[in-house]
Amino acid sequence: MKKRALSPIIASAVVLALAVTAHAQQGWPVYGGDPGNTRYSTLTQINPGNVKNLRVAWVLQLGSLRSQESTPLVIGDTLFVTSSHGPKNVFAVDAKTGVVKWRYSPEVPAGIDQYACCDVNNRGVAYASGRVFVGRLDGALVALDAATGKEVWKTQVVDHTQGSVITSPPTLAKNLVVTGFGGGEYGARGYIVAYNQADGREVWRFYTVPGPGEPGNDSWKGDSWKYGGAVAWAIGSYDPALNLIYYGTSNPAPWNAAVRGPDSSNYGQFTNLFSSSTVALDADTGKLAWFYQSTPHDAWDYDGVNENVLADVEINGQKTPVLFKADRNGFFYVLNRKTGQLISAKLFATANWTSGMDMTTGRPIEVPEKRPRVNFRAKDVCPSAIGNKNWMPMSYSPQTGLVYMPTLNICMDMNAAPVDYKRGAFYLGVEFELGKWGPGGHLGEIIAWDPIKQQKVWGNTDDLPYLGGITTTASGLLFHGDIHGWFKALDAKTGQTLWKFMTGSGISAAPATYTIDGKQYVAVVSGRTFAIPPFFGKMGEQMVAASPEGGALFVFELPSP
Repeated sequence: MKKRALSPIIASAVVLALAVTAHAQQGWPVYGGDPGNTRYSTLTQINPGNVKNLRVAWVLQLGSLRSQESTPLVIGDTLFVTSSHGPKNVFAVDAKTGVVKWRYSPEVPAGIDQYACCDVNNRGVAYASGRVFVGRLDGALVALDAATGKEVWKTQVVDHTQGSVITSPPTLAKNLVVTGFGGGEYGARGYIVAYNQADGREVWRFYTVPGPGEPGNDSWKGDSWKYGGAVAWAIGSYDPALNLIYYGTSNPAPWNAAVRGPDSSNYGQFTNLFSSSTVALDADTGKLAWFYQSTPHDAWDYDGVNENVLADVEINGQKTPVLFKADRNGFFYVLNRKTGQLISAKLFATANWTSGMDMTTGRPIEVPEKRPRVNFRAKDVCPSAIGNKNWMPMSYSPQTGLVYMPTLNICMDMNAAPVDYKRGAFYLGVEFELGKWGPGGHLGEIIAWDPIKQQKVWGNTDDLPYLGGITTTASGLLFHGDIHGWFKALDAKTGQTLWKFMTGSGISAAPATYTIDGKQYVAVVSGRTFAIPPFFGKMGEQMVAASPEGGALFVFELPSP
């Protein structure tokens, strides 16, 4: 792990332009709005003064229910969106009218739910050179002709029957399409793999759990690396100037840390690389450029998969290429994305498993009684395994200099238990109660965070968790949804709700915004989660009761003059 560290930042920041985050396109070409995942749009037609007039332009039924997590892409006049269950459908529609141009409906094996942690969702597609790339629950990656929806090629990334499914869109770099997969809860050994966009031929592969003879293998006890998890199931980022691809990795497997090293906070060399980490890979070769491990020898399921947001900011008078990450473990990290150097790390929500960050080692300072162990139940550990922030993406606005993130306020009890690996079954080795209310009575909160001063600017609390992903615009607006089904527009400076619309089912997905023929539209997918709530007991029952299952894409516009 990189151990160099700077003193805490005390200077204020001046936001600078950055090619990878300057979203000047009229469409929405990448899942995160741009390759740096800022989810910021320069569009200004919809603004704080007129957003109250937003109305539904059209609605597309996605053909499946539950766990809709897709962000649509808009390329030219065509919108591409996926459904859950496979995806059951990939649609290409007229972005102005919603009229379907084509639909791709692959056959996905029956009973695939048992291998899909956590749920049968799909977060969308990637697009390049007239092709649409989509990962599937059966472990396949396919390229579709963007004009017709016909399969151009299909390659098998991973065997889904080991508990590995693909739920997130791939990352594009030059002529490559790069993807990871799920399976951290099933004992999969993670890797990130790149294919040629033209023919699906594998170009390189990087194992996120190193094998014998590879650097980092000695951070795993015995042969525990074989089933080590550390999968890259979420979203990647790409910096074309540095030619680096950034991915977060999941928890190590099993959750019972005694299988992978000492049953103690004094884990020594057994950090379990490269789990719960951020890895930076050379896009051409897949070789590791640097890594930063946020939760060494993780015993809490604090996945490090949350999106890495790229920006250029001024720190202590110097222009610095940074990476922002709001980790599940409760720390908001600022790293130098060129070198991996830790610049700062502060807690952004309630987290009592740690007393803070050791800036010398770059490691959290653990509170020993909050580490689950064999025959020891750690109680009221905050955050829960779901983290202080889950996969729902945050947004960085260079206009305000703030990061806006959906956060969670849930705690848990947990202890380790005996476990044996069985292919295709959960490989956890813990007993837990995950649904304990955090302090303050709320379970979710939208937070505006100053990433340079490392402090909260404002927050909007919510009674339930799983607030939707966030998109910001240059007009000073913030868009997000909630599990009740409300889709909202907020003032980005104050957090005031300026408009809301009831979609009828919970929203986890992050919205997109685009223009067609000079008119700005805002699009969001609605359809609440299903598989997560059962882990939360009474809290989960409230999540389910908040709204029915759904499956629709809503597109909004201002009335014509």
